[in-house]
Amino acid sequence: MQSDTKPRWERRKDARPQELLAAALDLFVDRGYAATRLEDVARRAGVSKGTLYLYFENKEELFKAVVRENIVEVIGKAESDIAAAADASCSELLRTMLNKWWSEVGSTRASGLAKLIMAEAGNFPEIAAFYNDEVIERGNALIASILRRGVANGEFAPVDADLMTRVLTAPVIMLMLWSHSFFPCDTGSIDPEAFMAAFLDLVERGIRAPAPAALT
Repeated sequence: MQSDTKPRWERRKDARPQELLAAALDLFVDRGYAATRLEDVARRAGVSKGTLYLYFENKEELFKAVVRENIVEVIGKAESDIAAAADASCSELLRTMLNKWWSEVGSTRASGLAKLIMAEAGNFPEIAAFYNDEVIERGNALIASILRRGVANGEFAPVDADLMTRVLTAPVIMLMLWSHSFFPCDTGSIDPEAFMAAFLDLVERGIRAPAPAALT
C-alpha cells in the first residue's frame, strides 16, 4: 500500500474545502440560512474567514456547494444507475431509488436542507430557485422516468407520472421534516425504517398493474 507522501501542510490544504462544506452543512441545518455567518463557518472548520473566501465567493455559493456535495451528487449517481438498469424491474427500481433517497439523504444531516428551503424560500428566492432546479426537478424527473417506464411495459397501472411522483415524494419529505422538527420531543417515536418499509409496500400494491382477468 502506497503511503501518502504529501507534507502535512499540503494534506491540510487539500482537505480544507471538505472541512468547510462539513462545517457549513452543520451550521445551515442548525441555524438556517439567514443566521449562518461565514466567520462562524470558518471558525468551526478551523480556518480564517480569508481562507474560506479562497474557495467560496459568498454565502450563496457556499450553500450551493453544500447542496451539490450532499444531495446533487446522490441524484447524479441515481441517474447513472437507472440508465444502466434498462432491463431491471421498474417496481424494484422504484423501491431502490426511494430507499436510497432516504438512506443517503433523508436519514442524514443533509435532510435538514429541505426544511431550511421551506422555511426561508420567501426571503431568499435565489437559493430556493437553485434548490428547485438542481434537487427537486431532477429528483422528480428521476422518479417520473421509472413510473413512465413501468406504465409502458405494463408493470404499473396507467398513472399520471408527474402527479404520482408528487404523491410518492410527499411522505418521504414529511418524514425528513419530522425528523428535524419533532423527533426530539416526540414521545411516540416513529421508526423511520419501519415507516419507509410500510410506505414502499403500500406504493407497490397501489401502482401494480392489475392481473389479467381469468377466462371463463
